[in-house]
Amino acid sequence: MNVEQAAGNSATNGRRKRLPRAEREQQILAVAEQVFATNSYQATSMDDIAHRVGLSKPMLYEYFGSKEGLLVACVERARRELLDATTEAAAGAAGDSAQLLHDCLLAFFRFSDDHAQSWALLRNEAAIPVATVNTELEATREQQTELTARLLEASRPELDQVRLEAFAESIIGACERLAMWREKRPEITAEHATQHLMALISPSLMPQA
Repeated sequence: MNVEQAAGNSATNGRRKRLPRAEREQQILAVAEQVFATNSYQATSMDDIAHRVGLSKPMLYEYFGSKEGLLVACVERARRELLDATTEAAAGAAGDSAQLLHDCLLAFFRFSDDHAQSWALLRNEAAIPVATVNTELEATREQQTELTARLLEASRPELDQVRLEAFAESIIGACERLAMWREKRPEITAEHATQHLMALISPSLMPQA
């Protein structure tokens, strides 16, 4: 059963039983994420989302205030999911700091596979001229950069903060480009992408004499 079918069933049941607000919000976000990722922000209307969720448009505005507010909430949720995936990988990894970084990179690429709609939302909405959305997108990059910098610091404690930040920013940029490249090269698995990137950055993880 896909998201839209589930939302339709919930809407039917909702006539008999009112959903808690938090559960309803998650239902709306799931449908909106799918629609935004498929149709783009500009081509999506609040009427369309309201219809698919089974709510009136005024009720949708009551929850999120505007289409922009709904998109921001979708991006925020995708950002939390990405952070959860990468920090869980770091917490569960065994071995040295290079292995930790490897596992976090692998988690990022698997996230783009397993959460295709979330990834499409994070990637495709970068061109939207909406300040709050761009702020959320940049916050996503910053959270991943901070996590990467901490892992790099464990490998190279002698590096100064500026060099750590520069390395981390470069790795996150490379992750985004590789994830986009993989869309044109479906034979490249998450594991392959991780191996390619680790081959590039591994020399920088070795302490300098």
